[in-house]
Formats: sequence, C-alpha cells, structure tokens
Amino acid sequence: MSASVPTSVRVHGRIAEIGREAWDACAAPSGNPFVSFDFLDACEQAGCAVEAAGWGPRHLAVEDDAGAVAGVMPLYLKGHSQGEYVFDHAWAQAYEDAGGRYYPKLLSAVPFTPVTGPRLLARPGADAEAVREALLGGALQVCRQSRASSLHVTFPTEADWKRLGGHGLLLRQDVQYWWDNPGYGSFDDFLAALSSGRRKTIRRERREALAGLEIETLTGAELTEAHWDAFFDFYEDTGARKWGQPYLNRRFFSLIGERMADRVVLFLARRGGEPIAGALNFVGGDTLYGRYWGATEPVPFLHFELSYYQAIEYAIARGLKRVEAGAQGEHKLARGYLPRPVYSAHYIADPALRAPVARYLDRERPAVAAEMAALEEECSPFRKG
Repeated sequence: MSASVPTSVRVHGRIAEIGREAWDACAAPSGNPFVSFDFLDACEQAGCAVEAAGWGPRHLAVEDDAGAVAGVMPLYLKGHSQGEYVFDHAWAQAYEDAGGRYYPKLLSAVPFTPVTGPRLLARPGADAEAVREALLGGALQVCRQSRASSLHVTFPTEADWKRLGGHGLLLRQDVQYWWDNPGYGSFDDFLAALSSGRRKTIRRERREALAGLEIETLTGAELTEAHWDAFFDFYEDTGARKWGQPYLNRRFFSLIGERMADRVVLFLARRGGEPIAGALNFVGGDTLYGRYWGATEPVPFLHFELSYYQAIEYAIARGLKRVEAGAQGEHKLARGYLPRPVYSAHYIADPALRAPVARYLDRERPAVAAEMAALEEECSPFRKG
C-alpha cells in the first residue's frame, strides 16, 4: 500500500479540536509521554498552557487526501519566554533595545518540559518526509501570518534537529545529565562501576538521607488525590524558590493522575507516616524521566536520594535504558549522570537579528561540545580503564 500524501495543513486553537485518537495515532509510536494527547491536553485543560498564560495553542495537523490526520506538531504563540529552558531573553532584549518587537514568537515544544522528543510527528503509513515538510512549512506560514518575530523548536530529537538545520533554521546545542544503564543487575552493580571514593560518598549520602524515613514508590491506581495534595505542596515550595511562581497548578496534577497514572512514578518520603518530600517521574519507552521534586522539610541529601538514586534503582529493576533527570545541574555528574547533548532550532525573520544570533551560535556550539567532553573526561565518577 502506498503511503498517504499530505494535502493540507490546519491550525487548531486547542488540541481537543484534533482529538485524542488522531493526535496519538501520530504521537504514540514515539513512546514519549510528553507529546501524548493526555499530557498536552492536561496543560490546556488546567489553564497552564493557554492564551491567558502567554501560551496560545496553534497546533498543526496535516491531513491526507482522504481527510485523515497524517501528522501533527505542538505549537504555541508565546507572549514571553518563560517555562522553556532554552534561554533567548538576551536576544529579545537586544532586539527590543534596537526598536524591534520580539514578542509574539512561535514555539514548538512541550510546555514547562525540557525533555527531548519528536516535534514533527507523522502517523505510521503516511509519507513521513512529506508530512514533516508540510508541518515545517505550515509553522513558518503561521509565523508570517501572526507577525511573530521567530519560530523556535526546542528539545527536538537529533534527527529532527538536523532536518531543521537543513531547512535553514539556526542550530543550538546545550547539555543535560543523563544516567545510562548498560545492563546492571542491581544498584550495587552500578556502584561497583564507580571509583572507590564515589562509592563511599553515595553510600554515606543514602544512609544520611534515609535515616528515620520511609520511602514509597507509587504508580497507577496506588496514586490518590491525597498523594497529589502532598506532592503539590512540595512542587509549590520548589517552584516558588526557583521561578517565583510555579508554572503548573493543582488541577494539572489531578488530570495527570486521572489520565496517565500508569506512566507516572512518584517516590514519596515519609517521616512518622507524614509525607515530607517527593519526586515525580514519567515512564516512556525505555526511559524514566525525572520531572519535579520538592520537600517541606530540609533533609541533607534527600534530593539526591529521591531524584537520582531511587530513579536509578527503579530503572535497573525494570530494565530501563536511561534516566533523564531534567535541565541543568553539574552536581548530577558525581551521582553517575553524564553530559549528553540536547538541541534547539531557530528561525528568525529579521536578518538584522538573525545575523548576530547566527554568529553567536556558531561560537556557542563548539564551546558546548568541548565543555561536555571535558566534563566527561575530568569529572566522570566512573572507574578508568
């Protein structure tokens, strides 16, 4: 059977207009939980990624000659650069200082989620390359029609990143810290791969973090509204300290609990039966994604225990290949999480802004690559040889 051919691109102000079945026919094969209909729709239904919050949905759907959805692209018209984790504030300031208007801009991303995943999503059986071409062309057309300054695609896969570069988008690279599982049978096997000093430090950190605490691992039907109440308190505390105001609200977590509980893993710490800290993770394909952490009681090393060591134990026990622990944090290196590249691509309409940004990125990419190589060589906790 020949592949279906894209014939039109439609713009949708809500993902619900496209529908779960049509969206997930394109997104589900990736195994990535964050491009699923349920995650993106929860962001909208909870009021977190909507026009009033500066995230105006402009999702694209490519239809084939039979009128069926052959591809989709998450897309937002942004009135600010918050919640993105690829920082372009300096570009915006420079452009506006020169008399330009940086906002609105277009963004293809998962809101508030610095996780690598596909952004140009084609349904199996469709002409994937033609669908991706149509999606990118549609996004650029929306950029022009919206009088947006730019189009940004953040945290795409490396293949999509290279494809976007081939179409003239400016390429940017950054670093995250991921834990890779070569086939460990236990946490002790992982420790055995580390230098002696790191093994001793991690064992000490775990002893001190766990003293007097009970740790629960919760997923699926085990998660209740009481657990979400407790976790939201932790999340609010961390969000207030990091961003001034958390991006997500309480309703978002209830929606995730209703729709995606089987893809959620919550590590919860209790003292005397009372929850004091938690780390929320999602599972997709062969990867555990660490997303949010928080605590209402300061406990030395508890962040490392819940966010990193519990995640490693979970991944080993279930044969997962990787733990992605989110943005930033060179402190992850000492816990066995090594530097890995993440990507973004940028179309800037005004040549007066595009040219200096291109020069900057041409210097930044090799600097980031050199930094990653140096970190892995000089700071890796693993035994040499």
